Amino acid sequence: MTTTRSTAAPDQTTILRGLVSRARVPLGSAIYNRLLETLYDEAAALDERRFDDWVAMLEHDLVYTAPIRLTRTGPNRDRDVMRTMYHFHEDYGSILMRTGRLQKSAWAEDPPSRCRRFVTNVRVGECETAGEYEVVSYLLLERSRGDNPENERMTAERRDVWREVDGAYKLARREIIVDQSVLGMSNFAVFL
Repeated sequence: MTTTRSTAAPDQTTILRGLVSRARVPLGSAIYNRLLETLYDEAAALDERRFDDWVAMLEHDLVYTAPIRLTRTGPNRDRDVMRTMYHFHEDYGSILMRTGRLQKSAWAEDPPSRCRRFVTNVRVGECETAGEYEVVSYLLLERSRGDNPENERMTAERRDVWREVDGAYKLARREIIVDQSVLGMSNFAVFL
């Protein structure tokens, strides 16, 4: 398998696209099915605004980022993800603050968005650390706001690390590579 390295700057900020792990977890295996079920449960918790259930799926050392995307041409056209600037760069504490605000009075989400998250193209590999799994998935977010008859849509690749903790999987890392360089959503107050 060939790995495509892409970044906005040719230095140590290089990111890897696609599944990096060479220890692939087979489709249909017990681990793959449990992780897929976890992704579906996560999407449902977010769609149903059950933020306490979603936070329970997060590790305390969580790193949750969405780097900026650039449009480039010529020899640098594959160097389009900038990891020095972010739509957001969060940790467990900031996620707790955001979910707390969303459950009470977040101006950007009043009235709350109606969302559907469609998770697909899930690939899983074993990480070097036992009990951790690299999970790459595609996300389609469909969002309805207020009385607007037009839905907003966003697609992205999510690069996760899920860790097995006491028989369940918890999200330890997520990098969201949004396909748009200019976001078409009126705000970015929802979780991906």
